[in-house]
Amino acid sequence: MSLSKGGLYFDKLSIYALRVRTVQTLKGRINNDYNIPCECIGDIYSHTLQLTILKTTVTTLFHLPKNHPQRFVLHNEVHARASFNIKLPVRASHLALLLTTDEKMQERKHLITLCERFSVTPPEKDADHFSATFNSFQIRWERHGEFSTYSFYVHDTPKDLFTDSALKKVPVDWLSQLTGQVIVAAHTTIVSEGDINFEENTDSSSLSAYFADNPIIGSKVTGGAASVFTDFRIHVDGFSRFLIINHDLRSEQAGRLLQRLFDIEVYRVMALLAFPIARKLYPALNKADRQLFTITSAMTSPENNDAELLDELTTLAAEVENHISTNHFRFAAASAYYLLVEQRVSDLREVRIQGIQTIGEFIKRRLEPAMNTCSSVSHRFTLLSERVSNAGQLLRTRVDIIIERQNQSLLSSMALRAKMQLRMQQMVEGISMVAITYYAANLIGKIAEALHIIGFKVNPELIEGISIPIILLITAIGIKRVHTIIANTSE
Repeated sequence: MSLSKGGLYFDKLSIYALRVRTVQTLKGRINNDYNIPCECIGDIYSHTLQLTILKTTVTTLFHLPKNHPQRFVLHNEVHARASFNIKLPVRASHLALLLTTDEKMQERKHLITLCERFSVTPPEKDADHFSATFNSFQIRWERHGEFSTYSFYVHDTPKDLFTDSALKKVPVDWLSQLTGQVIVAAHTTIVSEGDINFEENTDSSSLSAYFADNPIIGSKVTGGAASVFTDFRIHVDGFSRFLIINHDLRSEQAGRLLQRLFDIEVYRVMALLAFPIARKLYPALNKADRQLFTITSAMTSPENNDAELLDELTTLAAEVENHISTNHFRFAAASAYYLLVEQRVSDLREVRIQGIQTIGEFIKRRLEPAMNTCSSVSHRFTLLSERVSNAGQLLRTRVDIIIERQNQSLLSSMALRAKMQLRMQQMVEGISMVAITYYAANLIGKIAEALHIIGFKVNPELIEGISIPIILLITAIGIKRVHTIIANTSE
């Protein structure tokens, strides 16, 4: 007899052993606490054990093929950069640092030193994100392709919203030795309405005091659970500022909201890295465009030097391709960062506050023209490269045609010379036949004279005359045979 649940079987012996151990454990407790006789404890536990087995969900393991090497890494990637669950109120400071390859190695060692100082488990060797709680602050570190970010959190209400920042809790010596170049630095504070005496109908001028009296941008976000205000300016302390007023924020919402605002600030600046490059390349683009127009106009003239035009066009093509290959990554990255900014702004779910420009409107109005300029310059360089390639192909076609004509003329001249050489060879062969016949007949005549002197009755002149046609015929047959052998000989 056995009990089963979810594919796991409990036999009679296992249940008995479990009962014995549990009865021994509970005997003293139940008997001492409730004065229940020991002989009743077994019956009580027997029913309890059966109910426990039936209620327990047991995992069933199936025999499946082996896992893909990246299965768990890819599956858990969606949880890799989960947002913080933040206790409210909170003040946060965010840093984004551009790093070289060597600085990335130093960065991890520097982070480990902070963990060792506070006896906190350091990040794993290959980790690209890390979060931990230290004595008086929390830290969140993330490594991206071009930059790394540090977020510091302190859970209290400061006396001054931005002067008393979260960075004051971080060791000064450790903070000063961070590697890289600061590309973004921001302070953010989440406070309740009562902390700053905020009301929905409050004039925005009262909030401007927290931003050095600059015009503010803001809106209600996350379905009206909070209001966000900023001026998108770097203040005298070198930090930009975000003020979040909590209406009905949950800790999970607060963590996501902070992360989105930090992402907007970082990705906005990273996207704008391409804008100075685009403005710098604009004169070079116009110059290359005019140079291509000059070359293509010269190509239409019949009195042009195609070789010189081809050299100019090749040089122009090299310059254009150099600009494209040098700046392609920056322009592609700007486009990707801008898409991330738009996505994060959309995730805010903004609701307009009367009389104040929303964050999405401000970013679109300021950032979109810059991104359009970058996109235009990149697209124009691509089109220019295609036009240079087409012009080069046309010019090379013309040059190839001229070269083919020259080759054809050269081949015709070579064929004429070969024909003349053949005629001369035939004439030389004829002369050679006569010379061979002459010398062979003369040789035969000398032999006949010698025989006549010895006493043979021969006429040397007659023999010499008769041998001439025979020698001529033999010589002609021999030359013809040589021609046949040469014609049938393969290389």
